[in-house]
Amino acid sequence: MKEAKVSIGLINPKSPDNVSSVMRTAGNFRVDSVFYTGKRYPRALMRNPDIPDMSRQVGQTIPLSEVNSFMDVVTTNMKFVYVEFAENAIALPDYKHPYNAFYIFGPEDGTISQEMIDGADAVVYVPTAGCMNLAATVNVVLYDRLSKLPRDFDGNQLICQSRDINNRLKVKG
Repeated sequence: MKEAKVSIGLINPKSPDNVSSVMRTAGNFRVDSVFYTGKRYPRALMRNPDIPDMSRQVGQTIPLSEVNSFMDVVTTNMKFVYVEFAENAIALPDYKHPYNAFYIFGPEDGTISQEMIDGADAVVYVPTAGCMNLAATVNVVLYDRLSKLPRDFDGNQLICQSRDINNRLKVKG
């Protein structure tokens, strides 16, 4: 089976901590690339260059690129999936993820434009009682994707490759 393509788009993110956490998530869930629009993130990095890198090693190989428009970087056969509290959006537990997806997340303190929502292939929301943190939302959406799509991994091999060096636990069978 051909490898799925998954990208993340962040609309004008403001928090380097959130972007760093998104990068770690991207690495954990095998995202191909992360893109962002706007100038707040680079400005925040310049103002505070000593922000700790939370992406960890797993997120270090994922490209993070500034773009003017996500349309400039989308590849053929990718579906735009916007994640936003929007009327008539699909609840994430009911959503069937496309094989090739470009997940777009709005800014931490704003919303996705109506024009972008109108051009989406799908709009989904996480049915929580309030808005979640940007990085937490990315985690939930990508975990939901992982849980619903066919699995292509050997559990024990993945565990041995992914766990911390201090973890050698085994479940007795």
